[in-house]
Amino acid sequence: MEKIKVLVVDDSVLIRGLLSRIINSQPDMRTVGAAPDPLVAGEMIADLAPDVLTLDIEMPRMDGLAFLDKLMRSRPLPVVMVSSLTAAGAESTMRALELGAVDFVAKPRIDSQKSIAEYSIEITDKIRGAARARLKARPAAVQAVPAAPVKPARLVEAAAILRPTGAERLILIGASTGGTEAIREVLSGLPADCPGVLITQHMPAGFTKSFAERLNKYCKLAVKEAEDGERVLPGHAYIAPGSHHLRLKRSGTSYVTALSDGPPVNRHRPSVETLFLSGAEVAGPQILGIMLTGMGRDGATAMRELRDAGSYNIVQDEASCVVFGMPREAIAAGAAHEVAALPEIAGRALAHLQKSGARAARG
Repeated sequence: MEKIKVLVVDDSVLIRGLLSRIINSQPDMRTVGAAPDPLVAGEMIADLAPDVLTLDIEMPRMDGLAFLDKLMRSRPLPVVMVSSLTAAGAESTMRALELGAVDFVAKPRIDSQKSIAEYSIEITDKIRGAARARLKARPAAVQAVPAAPVKPARLVEAAAILRPTGAERLILIGASTGGTEAIREVLSGLPADCPGVLITQHMPAGFTKSFAERLNKYCKLAVKEAEDGERVLPGHAYIAPGSHHLRLKRSGTSYVTALSDGPPVNRHRPSVETLFLSGAEVAGPQILGIMLTGMGRDGATAMRELRDAGSYNIVQDEASCVVFGMPREAIAAGAAHEVAALPEIAGRALAHLQKSGARAARG
């Protein structure tokens, strides 16, 4: 099997050496070069034809975002960003994902062998996912914060009966690699009065707050990082914090969020499996489940349990996924009622909610 060729781009000689050693220790990948800045990286890309880049954001001569923007418009390559655990670093990372980066990891901690071992698993998994990613060239620079999308007339009509009397509907979304932009596209297509939305996106601690704040600028929904014990309200979306599982619980006649820092599930915390299982346990028939792009199989089994509990499930199709891992596994598990291209998912979800709402209104 041909190894994945990786080019490491970072101004720190220590980080370049560490990433190169991690990559070269894997049987299915190798470092073909290590560049100290984007200008050197540009020359090495032409000479070495790497399959994947790891890219630092803060570098001399040209910052990582400017280089990424130029790269994705001229010669798209799968890029995994290496980001600092700061508010500015998180904001820059969200921008990098908008510009076309496939995924990101936090800067490695090098204070213990355990930290290095855990980081090695994370970064190499991200590289494997990036190597399988589907990319599209960007013909022009992406606007940092576009105006809120106009709600199509047919969705306005649907919104009036999304919440049938006596049956509070909920939307649960799971995603991983490529999911930040997929989630943005789905949420941007939902009206301000749609059912409450709970979302688990595989993302490390320190980044989900910035992710939620950025989504809040794009969407008619109010989007926030989830807190423990808050009531799930219509017109709101709740993002699982990077350090905690997000669960749905019932409190009287209402639904509330519950956070847990328990062990990882399917190697993830937050885990889609955890969110979907909680939905199956407390609100099955009221749930609309959505599985978006991602590597692995987290959430596939639980999505089938959601379906068995009475939910209606929509899964992203292969052609529109960055990585068709989690959706493929959900389909294989028999969890999907519909398989749809990403641009169609919000409309399909609203059409189903409208139809089920009309049935409930008729009694």
